[in-house]
Amino acid sequence: MDDARPNPWLSWRYVESNWTELSDQLTIHTTLTLQAIAIALAIAFPLAVLARNVRWLTRPILGVTGVLYTIPSFALFALLAPFTGIGRTTVLIGLVVYTLLVLVRNILAGLEGVDRDVVDAARGLGYSRLRLLWGVEIPNALPSIVAGLRIATVTTVALVTVGVVVGYGGLGQLMFRGFQSNYRAQIATSSILCLLLALVLDLAIVVAARAAMPWARRRRAS
Repeated sequence: MDDARPNPWLSWRYVESNWTELSDQLTIHTTLTLQAIAIALAIAFPLAVLARNVRWLTRPILGVTGVLYTIPSFALFALLAPFTGIGRTTVLIGLVVYTLLVLVRNILAGLEGVDRDVVDAARGLGYSRLRLLWGVEIPNALPSIVAGLRIATVTTVALVTVGVVVGYGGLGQLMFRGFQSNYRAQIATSSILCLLLALVLDLAIVVAARAAMPWARRRRAS
């Protein structure tokens, strides 16, 4: 942009003129985040249960997810691109990989934190292993699971922007173009939308968790 022309950080005119593109990229950003969290949760849950039930697997599972988490995001996307191509699949795999550690650790911590007296009482009532897991352990582990889900979701919203390195970064695409052209309104608007998306998704998880854990509200109220 011409340095002599006004270049404000906030511009409603920019939002109005580019709303179609903003909404398209926001939709991509949102769906990528939700899809990555859903897939990561589906992988992390059995891994955490396995780590809890088979003790010698605990360290390898946490170790592998920890090592994957330490790989720089730019490097991971670059490593995946030759095999999975440029686009959504590569970004999605990277996001799932980064989310696994947080989810596995929190689910495992939640399951291990269940009161042993409660577990023993359920066993005494004849609960099968599966019924014990779904009916007793998971409900009691929900606060820890929800905490991990909140961290993973907010982190994923931010990480999606790095997908710009393989051409699929949602709002990160707009940020990158804004940096290239020094278009402040584009940078600020896409950043604010990222922040709002993280806040909305976090709030949605909190509301859903409160609905799923009525006993926790009663405990706080008493």
